[in-house]
Amino acid sequence: MSFKKIDINEIVLNPFKTIGKDWLLISASKEDKINTMTASWGGIGVIWNKNVVTVYIRPQRYTREFVDASDYFTLTFFEGYKKELGILGSKSGRDGDKIKEVDFDVELLEGQPAFKQGKMVFICKKLYQGKIEPNGFIDDSLDEKNYPDHDYHYIYIGEIEDAYINEKE
Repeated sequence: MSFKKIDINEIVLNPFKTIGKDWLLISASKEDKINTMTASWGGIGVIWNKNVVTVYIRPQRYTREFVDASDYFTLTFFEGYKKELGILGSKSGRDGDKIKEVDFDVELLEGQPAFKQGKMVFICKKLYQGKIEPNGFIDDSLDEKNYPDHDYHYIYIGEIEDAYINEKE
């Protein structure tokens, strides 16, 4: 196994770089199948006295069906692999095996899908699901710019139950 479980309190990361610049994969299982999608939006913090992540998934994304069907989802964080993450973010798993196409290796951690090419993985238990509502925007330009098709993201808050780092280095 290339991953080692770590105490979440030992993690040092810059979320603006790790999420916004390096990107991550949101993954889940459904009926013995795995699906994943690239994300560059999200947050890490504390709510309800729990260590959590917040991720956003558009309604048309196939991965949303997997996250909805499972009690858990994972986040696999990366350094590099931009070409592969670009493919995983732009192609749908409905249309073929995009994981095989980018030659990523799945590793199950606590029965949840992660990728050996990643540098860190969070195993997240779903706590909350909602949806961005257009009447909630204070700055209407954000709605106009990000949702011209009115396909508002679903919001998922997941408790980080476990964290792993890749020991391949």
